Amino acid sequence: MSLNRSEKEAVISDVTSLAAKAQTLVLAEYRGITVADMTKLRNDARSKGVNLSVLKNTLARRAVAGSAFEVIGDQMTGPLIYGFSEDAVAAAKVVADFAKTNDKLVIRGGAFGGKALDVDGVKQLANIPSKEVLLAQLLGLMQSPISRTARVLAALAEKRGGGEAPAEAPAEEVAA
Repeated sequence: MSLNRSEKEAVISDVTSLAAKAQTLVLAEYRGITVADMTKLRNDARSKGVNLSVLKNTLARRAVAGSAFEVIGDQMTGPLIYGFSEDAVAAAKVVADFAKTNDKLVIRGGAFGGKALDVDGVKQLANIPSKEVLLAQLLGLMQSPISRTARVLAALAEKRGGGEAPAEAPAEEVAA
């Protein structure tokens, strides 16, 4: 079923607004995937903030013209699913994780930060931990010197007085 001119303009407008907000675009060929598997992929993507769309390639090329994703316009051929995400790694993670369990979904490429990504680039992007994990790792790294100092002071206090603070030192210094 073909779209009339106003419907095409609406699709281009929607995709242009998605591209303006997104950091990452991942392209994957979906030939041979069942409707049930595609529904599962879309639900997983939706829960992670990824917008997956099956678009006409000419409309997609027009929509990304002038954006950071224009660099992969030449890769937009064949039956493709387009994954846009505001999170830098979410689209790559969703598509790569699904491709591991379903060999019919073939990653074709993507774009991040105005640069085209090949299949390996998309997989590397998918292997980057999420923002929350990275923040937790950073917090743990920042707390490490403080906790080590506290353990050393506690061991020193234990060695001096059997776990009690020395009489001349205030209790706040030992607890720190």
